[in-house]
Amino acid sequence: MERPIVAAVLELGSRERRQPAPTHVVWESLTEPRRPSARPWLDLLPDETEPNVLDSAHPHLVVWSSLWPDRPDDRIRFDLRPVGQDCGLRWTLTTTGEPPSTSRLGHLRYRLNLLVNDRLRRSYGQ
Repeated sequence: MERPIVAAVLELGSRERRQPAPTHVVWESLTEPRRPSARPWLDLLPDETEPNVLDSAHPHLVVWSSLWPDRPDDRIRFDLRPVGQDCGLRWTLTTTGEPPSTSRLGHLRYRLNLLVNDRLRRSYGQ
């Protein structure tokens, strides 16, 4: 009996910061960033594409497809947890493909930090 080949998952980066909104609100922002009543925060660059939600568990987990068309094996996992009235939000960038160059990896991490820990945070008024 042949066993399927399972690709190893390589963690490329991760960071946790507090978001000034309840966990369920942050979860909704991540699962429906373009909903009509949402404040805009997901400002993509020309070399980025709209993510698809690949997995979610309300209100603690969201997994996105890659933002970068040339890196289709990348995934972005968001783990959410309550911190008082706020939300602890950790993003983790993983891949089952080839790791990027050091400079490209720095860019990918920077973009996730900017989108999540600046733009999303500011959309809640901070």
